[in-house]
Amino acid sequence: MSALTRNEAQTRAALLDVHHYAVALDLTTGDDTFDSTTTIRFTATAAGDTFVELKPDELRSVTLDGHPLDPATLDDNRLPLTGLTAGSHELRVETAMRYSRTGEGMHRFTDPADGETYLYTQLFLDDVQRVYAAFDQPDLKAVFDLEITAPADWTVLANGVTERTGHRADGAAVWTAATTPLISTYLVAVAAGPWHSIRTEHAGLPFGIHCRRSLAAHMDADADELLDITRACYDRYHEKFSEPYPFDSYDQAFVPEFNAGAMENPGLVTFRDEFIYRSAVTDTERQTRAMVIAHEMAHMWFGDLVTLRWWDDIWLNESFAEFMGYQTLTEATRFTDTWTDFGVQRKAWGYDADQRPTTHPVAPDPDAVPDTASALLNFDGISYAKGASALRQLVAWLGEKDFLAGINLHFSRHKFANASLADFVDSLAASTDRDVHAWADTWLRTTGVDTLAPDVRTSPGGWTLTVDRTGSRPHHVLAGLYDRTPDGRLELRERLPLDLPTDEVVSAAGPRPALLLLNDGDLSYAKIRLDDTSAETVVRSLSTVPDALTRAVIWNALRDMVRDGELEPAAYLETAHAHLPEETDLAIVQAVLGFARHQIADRYLPPADRPGALALVTSVARALIRRTEGGEDPGLRLIAVRAHIDAATQPDTIAAWLADGTVPGGPELDPELRWRILTRLAVLGAVGEPEIATELAADPTATGQEGAARCRAALPTSEAKAAAWQSMFGDDTLSNYLFTATAQGFWQPEQADLTHEYTARYHPDAIALSARRGPAMALAVGRDAFPFHTIDAAFLAAGHTALDSDEVTPALRRKLADQLDDLTRALRVRS
Repeated sequence: MSALTRNEAQTRAALLDVHHYAVALDLTTGDDTFDSTTTIRFTATAAGDTFVELKPDELRSVTLDGHPLDPATLDDNRLPLTGLTAGSHELRVETAMRYSRTGEGMHRFTDPADGETYLYTQLFLDDVQRVYAAFDQPDLKAVFDLEITAPADWTVLANGVTERTGHRADGAAVWTAATTPLISTYLVAVAAGPWHSIRTEHAGLPFGIHCRRSLAAHMDADADELLDITRACYDRYHEKFSEPYPFDSYDQAFVPEFNAGAMENPGLVTFRDEFIYRSAVTDTERQTRAMVIAHEMAHMWFGDLVTLRWWDDIWLNESFAEFMGYQTLTEATRFTDTWTDFGVQRKAWGYDADQRPTTHPVAPDPDAVPDTASALLNFDGISYAKGASALRQLVAWLGEKDFLAGINLHFSRHKFANASLADFVDSLAASTDRDVHAWADTWLRTTGVDTLAPDVRTSPGGWTLTVDRTGSRPHHVLAGLYDRTPDGRLELRERLPLDLPTDEVVSAAGPRPALLLLNDGDLSYAKIRLDDTSAETVVRSLSTVPDALTRAVIWNALRDMVRDGELEPAAYLETAHAHLPEETDLAIVQAVLGFARHQIADRYLPPADRPGALALVTSVARALIRRTEGGEDPGLRLIAVRAHIDAATQPDTIAAWLADGTVPGGPELDPELRWRILTRLAVLGAVGEPEIATELAADPTATGQEGAARCRAALPTSEAKAAAWQSMFGDDTLSNYLFTATAQGFWQPEQADLTHEYTARYHPDAIALSARRGPAMALAVGRDAFPFHTIDAAFLAAGHTALDSDEVTPALRRKLADQLDDLTRALRVRS
């Protein structure tokens, strides 16, 4: 599919004013395609030529101002409109469109639990063209009317309130959605199927939550929490924002096989339905779900009411929603420690992305995003986590009052229209005396991670502090000073505000603190180093630091030091072994165990040291299980049980848990834990196809199918590996989720000899699959099917050779480049 260039978009925006779309979809025409008829009313401001985009299975007819156009003129995804005269026009396009199995366009899913079928759209970034014909760029906003024909027993959801307005002679129902305000083409949304729905009203608007019928009991169990969070965020945003919620309803649909976490369609947010929990989860996981709800609602203003003009400003959508999601959740709900989770888990995503060769500024130069294919690559840890971190630093420097005044002015100036970085900075600058333009240049237009290192010197009667900044950005941070109490714990003496860089030397009387921590409170975005005394204090007393967010900053510093080769991986493991058994914050325990298990044990240590690392992870898990025997912290116990399963090197203990249906002292095994154990037993060769088939018969759901695919791919036999490889790369029928599950099972460090032959096949097969199946599957093959555990210089060299091929798609190229850089880092850490 041809990518739209920025220059083409600017030319078309200068030529056209698009007013109205009438889109009629018939979802009753079979399992493979649906009918799509689009009528577009637009004005040409001058005589000229342009094109409309669509990617049909069959283009049946096209008329422009009542005159037929030749369907054969469709070139890839572009239908030329030549000889337009200045003035009003009407274009009508009749097509059959193909359903998707990859989460793009109109995705079709049949639930194996009950045979019911569900459809939903995912039109971002340029998958509009798979559903209806459009002038597909974000700055050609229009009003939309949708009419959907669907089976009589289905419910149809859309951007506006929907109602059943008629029936066909064959019994199919016709649904009409309320006319939208001006929105961008990629924000149109439809979800159709026999949904289980809970509807309510808040602030005079209809609210609803929706899921598959087979998940009804699970959604019902969490309905109060889901709706309470939605209402709390809605109310808090109305306290912050001067512009009211701009749409006529607020539906949240939890849909199957969704590629992202969620999508901010106005009035109809779609979420991955893993957020409807079938099994036990931790409170941190509930907090993550709540954050996504808050994030997507923030998009109703940041992204939907005011939309980027071109894709170089995607941060105006994602960074704001990310920051607002975490901050509003902290202010308006019971989840008051969200920034700890952000700091120890989400922020690492940004740090890692920003240290790769593929890094880019939060707000890249427009010329660096020349087309939609390149724009898609920037939906990463920089646009989300780094951008949110930059905004948190901006608020700390600017003050919340001026920040909110600036964004409210931005909304007022650009509502139901489009805006750019320059527009946003101008709105901020009009609301403060600070030099926001200079701040934007240093924070949003630059790449890389600054490093802040303290230099603490003692003298008779006092001590001094200077800070060495490696990098280019100004930082407003707090330096936390901690003293050791008589019982060996740490307590806060004070937090010193610092504006860096500075030539100022901080001087203080009395003893130096036992721990001096830069960026205490995690207000900035930088790697932090520790002086020798503070590093020694951390080794001895990390778990006694009183504040969880402070501990998160310390754990991040240790993680960065391992990745940069300044701390031995074994030392990190020993610190985790010493302090995680006393940790109380679930996000910290989960993040540290995850880094220890999947990065240090599987990548940063040589294979001979891996069993010892897994034994240490298991030891920490056992200590946490013992600590929670009284049932007082089920979330912590669940994290520990999961870690114990994943690190098991012998099958006996976890096989006994599976046979008994419970961990001694709890928890009882739910489907997630049963499949987790079975996967690990498959890796260890302790189960086979009979056990997998029995478990699938007991759990014949979509999640069960994914669990079975994962287990089968993990079996340590040449036959199992050949079958899994064929299903991934030789047969394009796997859905996006089943592909991912199979890929997750395939590569196992314990089976390196068995899978060695496939490492040579990976790059050519991944390149071919990505070309056939498109960007979503390219991301999946680069992310999930990459031989993550092959830490080998020859494989690295083969990867760079593959990247030289012109056949590598942009999406796969970016993902492979990132994977190869991580592999280079792993080799460097091992050396």
